[in-house]
Amino acid sequence: VDRSPVLFAKIPIVSTLRRILLGHLYDVRRLHRFIREQLGAEAAADWQLNDVPLDIMITAKGLTDGHQWYFVKDGPTNAKRTGRLSLADCLTASAAAPTFFEPWSIIGFEKEGPMVDGGTGVAGNPVYQACVEAFGYMDRYRPEDTIVVSLGTGHFLGRPRPTWIYSWLGWLLSELLRSPGEQQTELVDRHFAQATFYRLDVRLEREYSLDDARQMPALRGVGERFAARLAWPEILAGTDREWLVTRRNRQAEDYAQAV
Repeated sequence: VDRSPVLFAKIPIVSTLRRILLGHLYDVRRLHRFIREQLGAEAAADWQLNDVPLDIMITAKGLTDGHQWYFVKDGPTNAKRTGRLSLADCLTASAAAPTFFEPWSIIGFEKEGPMVDGGTGVAGNPVYQACVEAFGYMDRYRPEDTIVVSLGTGHFLGRPRPTWIYSWLGWLLSELLRSPGEQQTELVDRHFAQATFYRLDVRLEREYSLDDARQMPALRGVGERFAARLAWPEILAGTDREWLVTRRNRQAEDYAQAV
């Protein structure tokens, strides 16, 4: 909240020209510095994925070939291609949303080309890929012993019916971003039915621009009110029934509620 005005600082006319001429609004190098600063200690800023003390998966998408990447620590049953990559580089690539930031090339991974935000593909909600990684490539996770908690970023369903080309383009973009999230929820429910699975999301009362830093306090308030009404001990124990995803309530309209 405090740093977003610096990261998303823009001058209206200059920023518009920058987006037209350069294809992006903001300096991705500033984003990279910001991520390194947020990681804290110098040692953490220089971590490779293999240094992270928790299991982690970061998504990004190749710019030239559209290939979806899942950056994970090296393990005995995976390809061991990404564990030595920089954590800060992987996070920068994953956050490089098209038209907002220019693509980011990861040091030691340049032959794969520049990367953009992993959410531009099927991994806007990466819960299914995370389950595949955990249950298919790690020997310490089993669906029947696992509580999966998928955290959404909120969605707005009140967009008016499109009637002309610009409104249709807005609708299409919104659905291209929202539909994979619903698909991933359904895939986890179908393929890993033995897991206890929660999808936590909030229905927004209006749309928020992705880079409007002035709206950060309002969004933070939405998140805090939503978090306050969740029974976290029950969710983490797997006993909560309100947010449990089943074949009867996996539609977004059912498991997302306004606050």
